Order: sequence, then structure tokens, then C-alpha cells
Amino acid sequence: MSRMFLRTLRDDPADAEVPSHKLLVRAGYIRRVAPGIYSWLPLGLRVLAKVEAIVREEMEAMGAQEVRFPALLPREPYDVTNRWTEYGPNLFRLSDRKGNDMLLGPTHEEMFSLLVKDLYSSYKDLPLSLFQIQTKYRDEARPRAGILRGREFIMKDSYSFDIDDAGLEVAYQAHRDAYIRIFDRLGFEYVIVAADSGAMGGSASEEFLAVSETGEDTFVRSAGGYAANVEAVTTIPPAPIDHTGLPASRPVETPGTPTIDSLVSHLNDAFARDDRPWTAADTLKNVLVMLRHPDGTREPLVIGVPGDREVDAKRLETQVSPAEVEPFEDKDFAANPALVKGYIGPVLMAPGSGAVLGAESSSGIRYLTDPRVVDGTSWVTGANVQGSHVIGLVAGRDFTPDGTIEAAEVRAGDPAPDGSGPLSLARGIEMGHIFQLGRKYAEALGLQVLDHNGKLVTVTMGSYGVGISRAVAAVAEYAHDDLGLAWPAALAPFDVHVVVAGKDQTILDAGSQLYDDLRGAGLDVLIDDRPGKVSPGVKFKDAELIGVPITVVVGRGIVDGSVELKLRASGEREDVDVADIVQSVVDTVRGSGAS
Repeated sequence: MSRMFLRTLRDDPADAEVPSHKLLVRAGYIRRVAPGIYSWLPLGLRVLAKVEAIVREEMEAMGAQEVRFPALLPREPYDVTNRWTEYGPNLFRLSDRKGNDMLLGPTHEEMFSLLVKDLYSSYKDLPLSLFQIQTKYRDEARPRAGILRGREFIMKDSYSFDIDDAGLEVAYQAHRDAYIRIFDRLGFEYVIVAADSGAMGGSASEEFLAVSETGEDTFVRSAGGYAANVEAVTTIPPAPIDHTGLPASRPVETPGTPTIDSLVSHLNDAFARDDRPWTAADTLKNVLVMLRHPDGTREPLVIGVPGDREVDAKRLETQVSPAEVEPFEDKDFAANPALVKGYIGPVLMAPGSGAVLGAESSSGIRYLTDPRVVDGTSWVTGANVQGSHVIGLVAGRDFTPDGTIEAAEVRAGDPAPDGSGPLSLARGIEMGHIFQLGRKYAEALGLQVLDHNGKLVTVTMGSYGVGISRAVAAVAEYAHDDLGLAWPAALAPFDVHVVVAGKDQTILDAGSQLYDDLRGAGLDVLIDDRPGKVSPGVKFKDAELIGVPITVVVGRGIVDGSVELKLRASGEREDVDVADIVQSVVDTVRGSGAS
């Protein structure tokens, strides 16, 4: 440590919100360069290399072969698949000195497809799985949480190529099994959940989530075994209701009720029901958003959800991708005067005005509703008149939406789509995502081979990603305590940390000898040999902050022939005879499963 490029910090960085971000910076593993961009320091690189090694070993064990593409890529292949446009502002774009458009690769489906097209032409060449471990670039609008959500990150992406769908299913399962082995070795708690394929497309998609309270992803699971990312949860719609005989809808004055709570309160005061009080679930809330499409055009959208539910931003973003969701601003209301802020509804009830939204919308604005808004359901909703609502507006009779959208929040207790019981909610960090891509990219790029009959067929593909740099942070999220990091042995930057706690030459010599002996036994060793002006207390605090699994303290006990062995994760400690310490450490390392 007297020579290591390292400075530990006593205070958390001002921009850090989650434990991994705070501790990786404080312990000297990473250093911020710009928002979402970090340098890796010697300690961090050692951990990163161990994650890479685990991923590489398991990918090669399943038969995948490693390649490496450039990060700087030409525009043309991404034009062919339309992702130059679809990625929108998330893509880092640049031009070379000749004016050619280039990009920094966010992902490499196009490159893998073109490489296989260039070299392979027959079914005899397949199946094939290729992978790379490489830096990716995405211009995140809100980079946060250190290396958990950055604009530059390291990812393993792999792709399978098969002659038919049956082959794709085999490749998908092989990757899935490899991912299970990878995440078992990384050591954190994880779940496999059904996911939405989004802009990637494909027939099947699953995510591997590290369970963490600080995770950005919400997932659900049931006691019966259902598990899904919240974006992929589908609503079980109720059966349509026969609305024959239902009373006609009627507009009512509801001044000062622009919110659901104020509306419900007013309904119970002015229009009390005989059977029960009005609740938010009786109302139809209409939420306005503006969609910005990749080509820059803006489109207003109205979403109708039961008033006791909120619109979930991530579910909405998934549904409208590749468009981005923006707030509906005052200038947008000015451009759409038929929409009355706070009193939006599917039908304008003023006499002779006709429909404002829906299939016959005179405004031309799309109106999509939650799947629970089925024909025959009756609602209290806005009248598109200031200070007025409509009671008893019936779906399928009084208004017809343009379609449905899965944008409402998912709640604990909601039924699982497969009928396996009520859902519970938890949070996680996306660590891996696997897709059955199918033929989307192969068709766009002309990736074909000759089949058994000599006929050209389009190759079917799978896409599989693991966040390498993110895994370092994900492990740190659970492998820490109030004192600092506490790495599992398989990922720790060193096997053992020797702390020389004293100025006496006998102590210094004993520490140096122990360092040599442990290294001679094949272990990775870090020794805190900093000069006497660094107190033992500072050395102990740094050891706890850095988080190597085993600490050996060489102090005054050396006079009696003993040193202290301490386990970082459990805090257990014992005095060991100096003649036995090397074997004790070796046995402890081997017992932990570290290499």
C-alpha cells in the first residue's frame, strides 16, 4: 500500500445516493470523470477482471466463441435496421473528418449479423454462438448511482445463430443455464423474471435481477411461481358487462375538483349514493402526455385509468417505445383547446359538440384506456368543461377508446396473470437480459444461408447481455456494512490483507516475511506497509473500507509468536501461531471457494 495508486476518502461523495456508489469511490475503486463516466483504479480493475473471468469461463463452457468489435461504428448498418433513428437522443453520434456519420456502439446486433453473413453461407455452419466483452455507450438522460447507470459501461453481449426456431430454443436455454451458473458464482440473490422485449423485438424475453432495495427495476412474484418485470405484467380484464337498462349519463357541476381526491369528496357531499360512498375506483382519470418520436415529431396522447391507480412511467415508456414520454405543458393545452385542464374526459358533454376523444375524435388525439375499462363499465369522468364531470359514462355505449394500454401501476395483491395467486412487489437491479430475437435483424441485413434442400432461408437469432461493470456495483450493494465493503472471496481484489500495526523493526520484518510467505503459497496479497506516520487505527479503517475477505494483523503479539486473523464479512477473529498462519489462511481461502 506504500506504492499502490490509492487514496481512500472518509466522506461520501456529494452526488452519491446508493451504497455501492459511495463505497466504491471512498475505497478507491473508481473515480468520477463526468456524469455517468468513471475511471477504474487498480483495486476496481482487479474486481472487474474477476467478473469478466467468470463470465468468460461460463460462456466458453457453453460453446460460445469470443470476438471483439470496435466501439466506433459506421452509421449505415444502423440505418438499415432503423436504429439510427429509433435510438433517438440516447445514441452518441459523431462525424469523421470526411463528414461520414459515425456512432459509439450502444449494442452490436448489426455488427454480429453482418460478420456472420460475411463468413457463413450454409446450414452446415450453424448453430453458432459468438460473444464479446466490450465497452458500450448510451447517452442516458439521467445517469445516476455511479456505475449502476452510466453513459459508458462494460457489457458482455452474445448472439446465437440457428437455422430454425427449434435451434433458437436450444441456444436460448443454453444461454439461460450459463447465466444461472454465472450469477450463482457472483453470489448475490437474484430472480429470473419475464420481461418485455421492447424495441429489441422477439418472441421471448427474460431478465436476471439482483434483488436490491436500491434497484431501479420493480418486479413482481406470486407464491405460485409467477415472476415478471413490472413492465411485462399484463392485466386480467373483467368480463364485459351488459349495459342494457343502465341510466343515461349526466353532466353535473363539480366546481373546484381538478383532482381525484377533491372530486370524490364533492361527489359524496353533493351526489351521495344510497348503496355505498363514492371512491376513487369509480372515477376514470385521464392523463395527458406528449410523445416525442425518434424523428423529432411530437404526438399528444390521453391515457384513461381507474382513478385509484397512477400511471407507471416505466410501464408507459415500455409501451410507447421507441418514442419518449414528455410532460404535457401549458403550450400543449394552448395548441389543443378542446382539452380542459383538470376536467379531461372521453366525451365533450356540451350539447351538439359530439366526441372529442376516441375513434371519432375531432381533436385527432389518441385515447387509450386501461384493460379494466371494458364495455359496460360505468364511470365518473371529466366533461371537458371547466368545473364539470359526467356521472354514469358507460364504456362501449357512450365512448369507445382507440385501444388499450398497460400503463397503470401494478400493486401488491393484484392477481398474477397466470392465476397463480396475488402478487408481491420487490426491487432489483437488471444484471442480465436474454431475448429470442427471431429474424428481425437477419431479415433487415439479409443474413441467409442455404438449408438442407439448397434453399435460402433467413437465420434466426438470440441476443443475450450481462452487465459486467454493473455487476461490480451490484455485488457491492449487498456485500457491505457500516464500515465499508466486504467482498466475497471469488471477486475480492486480493485474497488477504496484511496490516502491519506498529513501528518496531521486529513487527515490520515479520509483516514483510508473512507477505512473502503468503505470496509463495500462491495467494494474492495486499500489505499495508505504509510508514509509521500512518497510525494503526487508520490502517484498520482502510482495511475495513477496502473489504478484502481476510485480514491478518501483525502487531505486538508477534513477540509472543502470534498474529490476528480476522474475517471481514463475519467479523470473527482469532489469534493464530505465526508458524501456522500461512496454512490457516490458505485453508480459509480454499474453503471460501476463491481461486
